[in-house]
Amino acid sequence: MSTHRTMDLTEGNIVLQIMQFAAPIFVGNLFQNLYNSVDSLVVGNFVGKAALAAVNTCAPISNLLIGFFTGMSAGASVLFSRSFGAKNYDKLRDSIHTTLLFALIIGLSMAAFGVVFSRQLLGIVGCPQDVFADANRYLKVYIAGILFTSIYNVEAGVLRAVGDSRSPFYALVTASCLNIVLDILLVRFAGLGVLGVAIATVISQLTSVSLVFRQMVHMDEQYRFKFSRLHIDRQLLMEVIDLGLPAGIQASLISISNLFVHRYINSFGSTATAGVGIGQRLDRFVSMPCQALGLSITTFVSQNIGGGKKERITAGMRITFMLGVASVLIMGIPLYLNAEFFLGLFNRNPGVLHYGAQMIHLLVPFYWLMCASQVLSGSLRGYGYSRQVMFLSLIGMIGIRQLFLYISMHISWNIINVFIGFPVGWFSQSACIFLYYLYLKRSGKLDQVFNKTDL
Repeated sequence: MSTHRTMDLTEGNIVLQIMQFAAPIFVGNLFQNLYNSVDSLVVGNFVGKAALAAVNTCAPISNLLIGFFTGMSAGASVLFSRSFGAKNYDKLRDSIHTTLLFALIIGLSMAAFGVVFSRQLLGIVGCPQDVFADANRYLKVYIAGILFTSIYNVEAGVLRAVGDSRSPFYALVTASCLNIVLDILLVRFAGLGVLGVAIATVISQLTSVSLVFRQMVHMDEQYRFKFSRLHIDRQLLMEVIDLGLPAGIQASLISISNLFVHRYINSFGSTATAGVGIGQRLDRFVSMPCQALGLSITTFVSQNIGGGKKERITAGMRITFMLGVASVLIMGIPLYLNAEFFLGLFNRNPGVLHYGAQMIHLLVPFYWLMCASQVLSGSLRGYGYSRQVMFLSLIGMIGIRQLFLYISMHISWNIINVFIGFPVGWFSQSACIFLYYLYLKRSGKLDQVFNKTDL
């Protein structure tokens, strides 16, 4: 294909470039979340509340593994973007093949671990006993396909690093549509219940991997994928680990923290599990623009560092944050005003609607904090400060939030305290990273990144 789908972010109108680059990521994530949400929607309507709770109680476990791979690929894409921005295609080629082989090894290992220890993982989140069997059945099949998630995230990271955010989008749209069809066929007509939605998800993930892989073998000859090029370059692997592992660990540890948050939620019974699970599905739709912008600003910063264009970075960060706030207002207000309607699409049980609406009404006014944390984290990762972002995020999203939950739940065992813990974590994370950003900027350390010549 040559490079007709790549995008050089070092020149041109920043607003248009950020929007054009982020839009396919956002819509792609929209469809990815859609086919995850369809799992809940189908079992909630065609099977029942218990099956819905079984699927939802697995969410924090699957998010733990997916978060690791997403973080790893986001960090590794910094190396890809810098190499592309500096026109160092030899390094880009070797980085791509090293990272893909590494992702294959890690993906296989985690899939095996998850399948063997699925019961123990469900025990950690305090899965209600009345849905344990269905949850275990769903989780084993879902985690068996985690390898495809591992490879897809790296493939998508490669294409986005060279400015092609459309191909991953097309792949997710296709996979999402396939998942919806399979969900209905396997659950409604084949009667497979939660097992059916798990099988549908794995087949859809395999489809998205295959479609993006097809695009990678048609990239520019200088860095396109070839099986003969698969190898582990130790030096590049260490760079990938240095940039990607902190982001992966950060996402994983935050997800581990969420496992214990779900222990609190599950203690209120399967109705609460179902209601909060639906609320979180809807919550992800509103947060997706911020996530897309966070990924976009990482690539934007990285390419402009590689191209020596530091004057564009501050403006890009400011514009990205403003776009994020606008997006959460546009999507958050309708959700806030019509919470029970959207929740009712999944299940009409009054208790389920009550818990879900409580969560949505409390979280929506604080979404701008989540946007701030995404933009700041993405920007500093673009500068190469992945480890620092990891530690600061862990302080805010794990340390301070878990301390708040421990104290508040001992004072009053109320699920509202669990909901308040989310904005407490967003605020703490944003504040820590913003203060660190100010330190780096005023000390001149950000400018020193442009003096490096090792690309």
